[in-house]
Amino acid sequence: MGLFSSNKPKAVFPWKTIDSMQSLDEAIARSNENAVLIFKHSTRCSISIMVLTRFQSEWDLSETKCDLYFLDLIAHRDLSNRIAEITGVIHQSPQAILLRNGDVLYDSSHNAISVREIKKEVNS
Repeated sequence: MGLFSSNKPKAVFPWKTIDSMQSLDEAIARSNENAVLIFKHSTRCSISIMVLTRFQSEWDLSETKCDLYFLDLIAHRDLSNRIAEITGVIHQSPQAILLRNGDVLYDSSHNAISVREIKKEVNS
C-alpha cells in the first residue's frame, strides 16, 4: 500500500449519461420535477479531469434533490452546442449547469465550479 493508497472502495458515481438528443430532452424535462445538473466534460483535458475528480469527491452521494447528468463533449459536441442554445450559456469545458423548470440557476466552468454553491441553489 502506497502513501496515497486507500482500502476504502470508491463509490460508483450516479451520473446519468447524455448521449443523444432524446437523453438531453429527458434531462431538460426532468428539471420540471427536480433540479438537474449537467456536467460537461472533456476527456482529453487534464483540467477537466481534475475538476471532475474534485467535484465527485466533494459531492455527497446521499444527496437526492438533484439529478446528475454527464456529457462527454468530445464524443457529443453537437449536444454540447445544443445545451448552449437551449440555456443561453456559452460552451466551456469543464462546465456545470444547474437547471430547474428549464431555467438556469447556476453555471460555472473550470476551477470556479463549486459544489457548495450548487447545493445552495438546489436547496433554495
